[in-house]
Amino acid sequence: MAFAGRVALVLALVVSMYGITAALYGARKGRRDWVDSGRRSVYCLAAILTVAMAILEIAFIRNDFSYNTVANTSSTTTPLLYRAAAMWSSQEGSLLLWVWLLSIWASVATFMTRNRLRDIVPYATSVLLGFGAFFTTLLVFFDSPFAQTHPAPVQGAGLDPLLRNPSMLIHPPMLYSGYTFFTIPFAFAVGALIVRRVDADWIRVTRRFALASWLFLGIGIVLGARWSYYELGWGGYWGWDPVENAALMPWLISTAFLHSVMIQEKRGMLRIWNASLVLGASTLAIVGTFLVRSGVLNSIHAFGASTLQIPFVALISAMTGGSIYLVVSRREVLRSEHTLDSLFSREAAFLLNNVVLVGLCFVVFWGTFFPLISKAVTGTSAAVGPPWFDRYTVPLALILVLLSGIGPAIAWRRATLANTRRNFLLPVGAAAVMAVAAYTVVPIGSSIGVVLLFCAATFVFASVGQEFWRGWRARRATSSDSPPLALLSMVRRNRRRYGGYIVHIGIAVLFVGVAASATFQHEQTLSLRVGQSTRVGAYTMKYMRASGSVVADPNHTGATMTLGAVLRVTRGGHYVGTLRPSAGYYPAAIVPGLVVASLISGDAVDQIGLQSSWRRDLWAAIKPLGRTLPANGTQLPEERLVNLADGTISPTLSATAQLQTAYVELGLIVAHYIKYPPTASFTLIASPLVMWIWIGGLIVFLGGLTAIWPAPSALRSRLRARYLARVAQELGRA
Repeated sequence: MAFAGRVALVLALVVSMYGITAALYGARKGRRDWVDSGRRSVYCLAAILTVAMAILEIAFIRNDFSYNTVANTSSTTTPLLYRAAAMWSSQEGSLLLWVWLLSIWASVATFMTRNRLRDIVPYATSVLLGFGAFFTTLLVFFDSPFAQTHPAPVQGAGLDPLLRNPSMLIHPPMLYSGYTFFTIPFAFAVGALIVRRVDADWIRVTRRFALASWLFLGIGIVLGARWSYYELGWGGYWGWDPVENAALMPWLISTAFLHSVMIQEKRGMLRIWNASLVLGASTLAIVGTFLVRSGVLNSIHAFGASTLQIPFVALISAMTGGSIYLVVSRREVLRSEHTLDSLFSREAAFLLNNVVLVGLCFVVFWGTFFPLISKAVTGTSAAVGPPWFDRYTVPLALILVLLSGIGPAIAWRRATLANTRRNFLLPVGAAAVMAVAAYTVVPIGSSIGVVLLFCAATFVFASVGQEFWRGWRARRATSSDSPPLALLSMVRRNRRRYGGYIVHIGIAVLFVGVAASATFQHEQTLSLRVGQSTRVGAYTMKYMRASGSVVADPNHTGATMTLGAVLRVTRGGHYVGTLRPSAGYYPAAIVPGLVVASLISGDAVDQIGLQSSWRRDLWAAIKPLGRTLPANGTQLPEERLVNLADGTISPTLSATAQLQTAYVELGLIVAHYIKYPPTASFTLIASPLVMWIWIGGLIVFLGGLTAIWPAPSALRSRLRARYLARVAQELGRA
């Protein structure tokens, strides 16, 4: 099977190279048959890579440790779902996932455009296959997922416990889908610039792919933030890590593109700007892929140093240089048809929105790469931390939230004074009420930044709500629909517009959650013994008793043993809830004579205790102090646990007997820990409105899904056009 996988990758590389040649030859010679052959190469590439994916996934599911990547990232003790997801925890497997997703989305795009944009499609096909050729080259010559070792090891190293989280099943595929989706607009932008076709047709064709990229990348970012909040034991959801930033940068640029592209469609403006945004977003997506794999910047999310630095730098340099050349050489044909009529118009608001988004991206880029920049300039590597990022991103984010409420309320081309007064009276009044409440009712007056953000968010809610209300009233006046049906019909008839409004609401909600949780969070890191308590904000948390288990892992992550605590939470003497933080221990390769040590090797992984509501989160993590293994199974010291390595088991016993003895030993450890609980180190957090971050993310997802979903009328029009084209073709043959 491994040989078949290697053959599949070689075939994929050959097919990619052939498809590039066929598409370019067909474009240059006007040979439609060669162009079609190039397009079919994309389908063939997707089929071949699907076979390669299936072979590797089967190896993971069957625990075939002759595959190096399976032996390095999986084990028989890894639960089935995490074995299936372990493929993309490796360098090689993630590269295969990347190029496979690329081939799938490229197949969809080339199929949808098989009878459209015939002058652009061959070049777009060549670019997409060029990406395919690049990544398959990496898999064939640098990091093959089908490399083997014989004889195969009996046991694998196992999946990193930090990755044993449900988000592992979907977070990486979402991010990679976001990265690969944006290669579609990039490819068509390159094709359009090559043939000097700079109208909005290629944008209309690829807009949904750009929106899909934005949506999937956004989902991946939010899932990653939630994963960090639940898994890493630090109580945060965003740390300005280089890999986190690498995903954020293309998302910011694609957000700018989705706004400014509307100006090009309506007014024929910003052609140079939009082409630059498309090309820049895709290049940043490759930069993000590079950062995870290069080891040039330290990150908890990265694979570490590898041999892929030079190939990725070459690709990024080619994309950057080629993009600059195309835009500069086509600047005359890219000139706008119209100019900005007024600084007080929706076009101006969108343009300012773009400037803020690009400014945010620049800040993130500069802070992320500052260690490399400082080393190149001064010879010393220096990094910037979260306070530096916050200093510049917070005011820009505040402006961005405000603009998301101004855009829907202002007219295209030129806003009149009467129209402006009518559209902004309610939002400004609502923001003023919030400002008064902030200083009189809600105790947030100590932070002017939070007050401004709450006011800006209120402005957005009122502005967007007003637009929904007006549209709903107009729909009710022109139809006999019931109120709910009128609202649904209104959204269905203009999905893109109202989907965007929903996204604006979601972004405002998300930022409210971020601002409140970051500003008014109360945190304590301290050591407690059973019976002791501490105050965290308005809450009292008391360490009631120790807890533990063997094999019975409530989170189904494959933990062999857990040691934890039970905390009782009260407020003003009234019971609020119970938190059960724990530390999970995971198995590694079994070492004869050290079976117990093998079953609970490595550092413990936090399994937090959490009580979440719409008002606040109560969060707790524990790190048990002391040692983790008794010297023998019967004589246990009362006040401490001794060194892990002392817990040996005779290697003369059978493997089954060793495991049985080891589990008995673990049971004694847990029993001793519960009976004689040592002092434990806790991180305790009371944080308001954290749930609104996740609610805001869900609202954004709903809005994006609404905007991307094709309207029934559009589908009928498309089917009718295809039917008429087929009839015309048949009549021509007759």
